[in-house]
Amino acid sequence: MMISRKGDWLSAKAGDELVMMSVEKGNYLGLSEVGARIWELIETPKSFDEVLAVLLSEFDVPAETCRAEVEAFLAKLASRDAVSLDPAPAA
Repeated sequence: MMISRKGDWLSAKAGDELVMMSVEKGNYLGLSEVGARIWELIETPKSFDEVLAVLLSEFDVPAETCRAEVEAFLAKLASRDAVSLDPAPAA
């Protein structure tokens, strides 16, 4: 799966967290330190596996927990039109 940012989201750091707002949609999101790191990572489109590999190298978390939490987080961002989740191209 390829992950890319979507829409006109503005973001600003607030301590370790990130505050995001879509002027177009009137949506507001607050992201934790890990969520903010994911948003940073997808500044340019990345595959799910690329994002997962970076997070596993930077945070002390079991792989299965990381995978499940990143999937849930991306689903939340997708439901708010903040990211696009596209199937990986066929090899």
